Amino acid sequence: MFGKSLNANALQKHLTKLKKLNKYYFWKLLGSQAIQDIAQHIDKGYKLFFCNQKHNIRSAPPSFKKVKKYKSFTLKQAGYKLLGDNLISISGQEYKFHKSREIEGTIKTITIKRDTIGDLYIYFVCEQEENQVIARTGKSVGYDFGLKTFLKASDDMDEESPLFFKQNTCRIQKASCKLSRKKKNSNNRKRAKLELARLHKKVANCRKDYHFKLAKKLCENYATICIEDLNIKVMQRNWGRKISDLGHSQFVNILRHQSGKLGSTVVEIPRFYPSSKTCSNCGYIIDKLPLKIREWTCQNCGEKHDRDKNAATNILRVGTSTLLGETS
Repeated sequence: MFGKSLNANALQKHLTKLKKLNKYYFWKLLGSQAIQDIAQHIDKGYKLFFCNQKHNIRSAPPSFKKVKKYKSFTLKQAGYKLLGDNLISISGQEYKFHKSREIEGTIKTITIKRDTIGDLYIYFVCEQEENQVIARTGKSVGYDFGLKTFLKASDDMDEESPLFFKQNTCRIQKASCKLSRKKKNSNNRKRAKLELARLHKKVANCRKDYHFKLAKKLCENYATICIEDLNIKVMQRNWGRKISDLGHSQFVNILRHQSGKLGSTVVEIPRFYPSSKTCSNCGYIIDKLPLKIREWTCQNCGEKHDRDKNAATNILRVGTSTLLGETS
């Protein structure tokens, strides 16, 4: 009501008093910085909420989780030590972990997370000097994101999505029905919930693996990749589960990551550019083009267009011209 909340400093002082009570004695099992980090998250959440209120953006105030539902904690300077041979000591206890890649730079924080099926992950946040990757020259391509075709290419090298969630829909539905029949708070319900979580994790891992392999292939084949800036939230409202199954937003983030490693350039054209309604031959823009119309003929030059191929060609043209303008 008044735009005020407890700041991080006041919360940390209050937490220090609570730790002295027998009720919260178990907090001492963690480092003090891990408890302070939670207070900083609360402060950051309220600042973001009040900022949204000021700019008339609808958002809910920060919510609080039960202790048993809290699945991560963060350590900063103290509370952990790397011992070599993929061993780490946390609060005096040694753990062995699998290293997905080498740790480079100075470690600033580590976060331990537990997912829904109980697997533990360690995330290292490191500070290092930025490596200047020299942008290479080579072929350029424009891609239009679609629903039936994952990526429609300007050079006809289209990419289809396997739709991993759709492939596993029957198994997920059976697991969900099995879960709904179990008695609440029973061990059978916990096992059924774990089985459903494993299926969802398998789908997510398959999709992520496909995105990484596809992004690496594109960055190796093309020096410049032009894509469109999508409003994913609006697309999810219109087409729902299909958009989540394709995972456009995740793919774009992975594509940017891979391009930084391999020297490719990813160019995003403006969100409201009419790529589908613009004739790639003469530049004429038609007034309306409903989504059900997949092919159309230009009234100005008579050129016949495939909707998605035409959009990909326009994305390539605008993306390369934008890149040339920036370099000049």
